[in-house]
Amino acid sequence: MKTVKDYIRTIADFPHEGIMFRDVTTLFADPRGFRMAIDQLLHPWAGEKIDKIVGLEARGFILGGAIAHQLSKGFVPIRKKGKLPGQTISQAYKLEYGEAIMEIHDDAIQAGEKVLIVDDLLATGGTCGAAIQLIERLGGDIVGCSFIVDLPELGGRKLLNDLGMDVNVLCEFEGA
Repeated sequence: MKTVKDYIRTIADFPHEGIMFRDVTTLFADPRGFRMAIDQLLHPWAGEKIDKIVGLEARGFILGGAIAHQLSKGFVPIRKKGKLPGQTISQAYKLEYGEAIMEIHDDAIQAGEKVLIVDDLLATGGTCGAAIQLIERLGGDIVGCSFIVDLPELGGRKLLNDLGMDVNVLCEFEGA
């Protein structure tokens, strides 16, 4: 029986030499694999009240849209700076190789709404950490965070746990 991990291919030296890129597009392209991933991303939150699904740019949009549809809930994108057309709030965060800024519409989440964050990959936790700050600034209550892949050596799960987050990952890969 195949697992989610079996559907993910690894591409060596992308986008830079020495990086082992975990490509989830092969998972998304397979209907059984994609369905399995969506079901498993949702499973730990069964019975939880959830009002909105937040997807992190860009593959989190694919997952978040599918999960929002499955739950009949709203979907909210968190995007890179300058990509959202309405009034936004911003949060800077550190990457392995520099800094970036994420944004959310300032009316996307109402105070007290229960939010599930989804993305494909958990590495250092910087992107998700910024998303958590944005959601909390809007008054959202984060139920948890779900990812397909965790790269445990990069420490993202520990960072999110230290922020008080419940974290669900479907599989792990060693190395960066």
